[in-house]
Formats: sequence, C-alpha cells, structure tokens
Amino acid sequence: MVPPDMTAQLIRKAVFPIAGLGTRFLPATKASAKEMLPVVDKPLIQYAVEEAYSAGIRQMIFVTGRTKRSVEDHFDTAYELENELEVAGKLSLLSIARSIAPDDMLCTYVRQPRALGLGHAVLCSRELVGSEPFAVLLADDLMVGTPPVMAQMVAQYTEWRASILAVQDVPREHTRRYGIVSGREVADGIVDVSGIVEKPEPAAAPTTLAVAGRYILSAGVFKELEALPRGVGGEIQLTDGIAQLLRREKVFAYRYRGTRYDCGSKLGFLQATVDLGEEHAEVGAEFRQWITERAGSTTRKA
Repeated sequence: MVPPDMTAQLIRKAVFPIAGLGTRFLPATKASAKEMLPVVDKPLIQYAVEEAYSAGIRQMIFVTGRTKRSVEDHFDTAYELENELEVAGKLSLLSIARSIAPDDMLCTYVRQPRALGLGHAVLCSRELVGSEPFAVLLADDLMVGTPPVMAQMVAQYTEWRASILAVQDVPREHTRRYGIVSGREVADGIVDVSGIVEKPEPAAAPTTLAVAGRYILSAGVFKELEALPRGVGGEIQLTDGIAQLLRREKVFAYRYRGTRYDCGSKLGFLQATVDLGEEHAEVGAEFRQWITERAGSTTRKA
C-alpha cells in the first residue's frame, strides 16, 4: 500500500460491515467468512481495506459476527509465519505478509449482535466513529478505479463537505436490487440528491441511478438510524437512514470512475477473478495466453 498525500485528510475512519453469513456461497462459507474468499491472491476484504488506505484512511472499523475470526486473524501479525519466512530467506513473501497491515493502520472490531440489516451494522460502529464523517465500504463490491474509488470520493467530499454516495446507472429491470437515488445534476458526475428509495420495482423507480457499495456519511446518520423502524425485509436499512438525513443535510451522489464487481454473486465473483487474473503482475500474461488458447480450442471443437 502506498500512502497518499495526507495534507488535507478529512475522512480518517472507514466502516466495513462484514457480519453477513454469505449464504449464496455455501458450502464455501459454511465455516469461513465470505469476505475471506480470494480473488486471485487477495481476500475480498483486503481489496476494500487497501482502497480505504489509499484514500488516506487509517482507522479500519470492522462490524463483525460470530464466524468472522478469520478476518481479525488476517489483519493481525502472524509472528510464526513471519519468522519462518525470514529464516528461510523468503524476503519477498515476508514483505507481502507484513504489508497486509501497515504500522500506521489501526484495526478495530465491534460485534453486530443480531442480523438486522446494513443500517443496523453501521449503527453498531457509532461509538468507534464518534462525531466525525466516515466512510463505509462493502467488501462484496470489489471496486477498481484509477485513482481508487474511495480516493475519488474523498476528493469529492473535500470539495462539497457533505455526505457522498457512489452511484452507477443500471438497467431498469435491476432497480429492485439497489437503493435508487433521484435529484439534480449540479456538476459533472455530481447529483444533488432529493430522494432515495430502497429496492423499488422497475415501474416505480424514480431513476436508474443506483447506489454502489461505497459511502461517505456524516455522523448525523447515526441519529436517523437509531430512530428508524424496521424497513424492507424486517431490517434497518441504511437507505432509509440516508433518506431521513436528507431532511436535515445535503447529500450528493457521485458517478464514480471505475468498475464494480458484485462479488456477493457467483457470476460477479468469477468475472472479477478473470479480469483481475488477466491483469495480475505475476500470472497475468500466462493466464491471458491460456484463455486465448482455450477459446480457440473451444471454437475448433464447435
């Protein structure tokens, strides 16, 4: 991880809601955290943490559940592993092991005692976040951008000084999968949000502008989440909390520059694996060659 320019760092904390059970990936997630599923050679949660770190964020707050010990272990120091690698002279691997959690990065953990939705998970981080604005990153959404998507959002927050939601246009038939925002475009890629609704049916969706898995939120959202009744699915929805926040504060939507992989689905996970595998510094060239040769072989058989 390469430290960014820290001269005007306004977002210092990131929340990672990781208490979900990952049932769509059973049996792989029966005893393992879904966030630890590897895309090439990194678990999903590491991609998200690296993205936050690249944006200047140094305190990572994980909202966990009973099966998430492996995430804590991943970001802890592995003394035995490091010692064995050092003794064996495997210094490049030792460097990789130590880079997972840089010395200036603080990892903290809080339990979500009941599965009451994303809004409830964010609310569980309240005491650790305090009164400052903070980022939320959903590890299921693997985001690739230049600069990284959260760094783009921190730059937007620095300009607008208000909550920022990452958004993308989706096919209308997919609106029931997302929180959908409406509003007025006030700058290139920036929408002044006037409304947000959770998973509307296509015919009822006000737009096709969908919230992706990245947020920068003011601490005012905690007050709104605390007062919410349960919404869609009997859960406390983050979307509903943001809708209430709109009554008191400005919220902007940002059309980020980059690619989102829905790694909460098997298809999205496979797409990410192939795309990132093709670009991997160590194996990318050979992997691309194998894909090309395999495609040619399949064509000839057909």
